[in-house]
Amino acid sequence: MHSATSAVKSSSRSGTRYLSPDASFYLLASMTVSFLAGSSAPTPLYPLYQAMWGFSPVMLTIVFGIYALAVLAALLIAGRLSDTLGRRPVLIVAALGQALVMLLFATAESVTGLLVARVVQGVTTGAAIGAIGAAMIDLDKSRGTVANAVAPPFGTALGALIGGIFLQYLPGPTHFVYAVLAAIFMAQILGLMFMEESISAQPGVLGSLKPRLNLPRATREPLLLAVPILVSVWALAGFYGSLGPMLIRGMLNSHSPVLGGLALFVLAASAGISVLLLQQRTPRQMVMLGAGSLFAGVGLTALTLPRGAIGLFFLGTAVAGIGFGVGFQGAVRSVIPSAAPHERAGTLSIIFIICYLAMGVPAVVAGSILARHVNIIAVAQYFCAVIMALAAVACLGATRRTNGVEATPSAEMAAKRVDSHHFAE
Repeated sequence: MHSATSAVKSSSRSGTRYLSPDASFYLLASMTVSFLAGSSAPTPLYPLYQAMWGFSPVMLTIVFGIYALAVLAALLIAGRLSDTLGRRPVLIVAALGQALVMLLFATAESVTGLLVARVVQGVTTGAAIGAIGAAMIDLDKSRGTVANAVAPPFGTALGALIGGIFLQYLPGPTHFVYAVLAAIFMAQILGLMFMEESISAQPGVLGSLKPRLNLPRATREPLLLAVPILVSVWALAGFYGSLGPMLIRGMLNSHSPVLGGLALFVLAASAGISVLLLQQRTPRQMVMLGAGSLFAGVGLTALTLPRGAIGLFFLGTAVAGIGFGVGFQGAVRSVIPSAAPHERAGTLSIIFIICYLAMGVPAVVAGSILARHVNIIAVAQYFCAVIMALAAVACLGATRRTNGVEATPSAEMAAKRVDSHHFAE
């Protein structure tokens, strides 16, 4: 945090006006929300794209899955870049890239254009997501850890809902929503120009681009224990994001775009709200509660699918969303505070590599099964069974957490007090 203190003194000498730490924090949180909203906004539009361009369900899951693979590639190559170059330059370039992505979506005229937009979107998101999360933790470890868990589901929920509303009620649905998102990204770029850098630049920028999956020793055990819950919650999110609209359309016999994005919205909104309400729990408690909620919610959802009980389906989705939000936050909180400041973006990148693999691969597998004319209800039930098994493993793993991991919240609060003292200077 010495670098942040020095930056404050330097700025006062030069007369440059920067955003306050609080304003910078909210700007960064808004970027996580907008990046994830941009990735989920096309979800309600997929049936329209299918009708316009006539591509198959398996191509739909490829469009979804290729985004996750692009995120993975960017995380592997650029995930640690902000630890050496600094947070701000990485975020400015990524936000510019997101604005370009919105233009690509708005001008796409075939499934190829859609695939290109998703690849570029994945690359810019992967390059930025670790840097945004690390920058928030640089500013405030306690609030930053919470925001890293709250902002992604809220952004996902918001994008799915907005995409459906724009499609159903506003003109030019395949253009207008992207224009609004592009304007938001440009405004965030302006804010980044006035945000102070939170860490000092380090040598070895080119070396940081070499794909490397080495974890700080202190984070290895907690990450190993967190893998089952990370995989289960993000695999569920991937299924809802890719095939959720098709599932809802079949259950309700409705082509409403708002309803098409509603399943993902309920899952993600429930996740974000649960994190806000339960953030004071310890990491171990959150993982256990998340795994239990995931098991119960997914089990209820699986039972309702063949019966077409839409009310119980959304209830199960909401309960599973609690598991998503609380489980993911518990996993992040059990890992990240053990990493040093110049290790945070790299550690977060590895966490997100696990998450996006879990989100993309199962969705593509499910689409491939559908291509063999298997009923979507049966595919969903198999998917639910796997998620429930992973949730059970995560719950067992949480019982094995050591006292050192369990003490993380105290360490976070102590670090928060130290950081607050430095910023006050």
